[in-house]
Amino acid sequence: MARDQSCRLHEKKGHQSPTPTILGKAITIMQQVPRIASRLRGLAMAELPPTYLAPSLHPSVTLSAIQSSSFSSTASVGANPRRDKSKNRGVSAINRTGPRTPFTVSRWPLPKPVSPKDMQPRETNPNHGLWAFFPPNRQPLPTPAYDNAHGRPWAIQELRERSWEDLHGLWHVCVRERNRIATSDLERERIQAGYGGFESQERDKVIRSTMRNIKHVLRERWYAWEDATRMYKRGYRPENFYGLEDVEVEQEGVQEAQGKEQ
Repeated sequence: MARDQSCRLHEKKGHQSPTPTILGKAITIMQQVPRIASRLRGLAMAELPPTYLAPSLHPSVTLSAIQSSSFSSTASVGANPRRDKSKNRGVSAINRTGPRTPFTVSRWPLPKPVSPKDMQPRETNPNHGLWAFFPPNRQPLPTPAYDNAHGRPWAIQELRERSWEDLHGLWHVCVRERNRIATSDLERERIQAGYGGFESQERDKVIRSTMRNIKHVLRERWYAWEDATRMYKRGYRPENFYGLEDVEVEQEGVQEAQGKEQ
């Protein structure tokens, strides 16, 4: 009877079974024990603190030795930790953007804009060398009649009779003419003129044929020079027109002179 009464009094005082929330917290504390053990670098389970002390030890264990102060002691770096360290960040010649950090230009006077009406016209040389890359009328596009007014290419036999200086000058003229044709073709394509393309291509073919023949003649002269050098090193000496050496010709001349005197 006394035992039953004590149980009834215990129930009346409000002692109830643990709620699910308390059980969840207990399970969470139990799950933190292995993590604390790993943070303590593998201590034995016997050396670990009791389970009910895990919540109080958890914050102190998770704190790592992180440097709180800035590495640099410079005041400007510490005041602006997000400052961009790249000096060329944002600089673009295409978009015409300058650096983010403003610079002072008080040491140099700023240029003042001048009205186009007050600007003096620039003097040009009428005999400038760059005018050779344009047609005689000095226009960006030549007429089809001008491009079509050309002759045949230089033949190989004609170029063989020319000197080194003549071949060099002719090659320079061909290169300059091809440059002019290429410039005219680009301008014609840009403005979509729609004329002069066929005449320009035909003129370029004639020039390229002449340049190819110049290379052929120069290659022949190079091979002839190589053969002559190789033969000279072997001991070969050229003979005169009659097929005799110079010494024999001189001896025959001396004998004829002596016979006339007798």
